[in-house]
Amino acid sequence: MESSEILDPRLLHLAPADNVYIAIATLPAGERLVIKALEAVVVREPIPLGFKIAARPIAPGEKIIKYGAPIGSATCAIATGELVHLHNMKSDYLPTWTLEPGRSYVQSH
Repeated sequence: MESSEILDPRLLHLAPADNVYIAIATLPAGERLVIKALEAVVVREPIPLGFKIAARPIAPGEKIIKYGAPIGSATCAIATGELVHLHNMKSDYLPTWTLEPGRSYVQSH
């Protein structure tokens, strides 16, 4: 999918392999987005500035691709134009640290 395919100027496609767009404006519920010449969707819920929107249908378990890299997996079916966030995806990243019992990582001054 090429960035030039997006017709709505409020959407940003960061990399050709991405299956999400980024909202570069706040999008209210009910707003119509023209994604391709023959494809338009209506936003079902408000989408805040900087949040992800499904560029196409995403199946449960499918990787969410942003910046050309997987950032998580869909936890349910996600429709084109739907907000992609913690309610319908999970991170695939593992924590790089663990908090040891009895140890605080916050320093007091």
